[in-house]
Amino acid sequence: MRYEIAVDVDGSVERVWDVLADVESWPGWTPTMTSVRRLEDGAFGLDSTAEVRQPKLGRNVWRVSGWEPGRRFEWTTNGPGVTTRADHRIEALDGGRSRVTLEVEMTGPLAGVVSLLAGGMTRRFVDTEAASLKKHCEAGSPGA
Repeated sequence: MRYEIAVDVDGSVERVWDVLADVESWPGWTPTMTSVRRLEDGAFGLDSTAEVRQPKLGRNVWRVSGWEPGRRFEWTTNGPGVTTRADHRIEALDGGRSRVTLEVEMTGPLAGVVSLLAGGMTRRFVDTEAASLKKHCEAGSPGA
């Protein structure tokens, strides 16, 4: 299963990046996260890990597997027979706006079964995260 959504945000790439890269703040702006706790000190970046708790999904540990500061990060989590990868990309648009693309992909021997059981919920979560991110970033000062 692979799912992707893009949303245009009235806010700068820097503003959107600041929100996305502060993963521990996510539960404050999206209902799809119950808690996010970094598992090490220091700056968030490549190989950083976080314990993420989500409604109906429980606890997963995500590890940053791709990192382009200010532009993109990807992280992965592993479960029995399934690896889930989530990518977060930001690109600049005219007028100080940004386009955010969120992508989730499940691979592995049980990915098909997990997609059948949880694919709809996963897509709803990603849609909600995109809409919530847009709303949160646009709630700041104009041109933020």
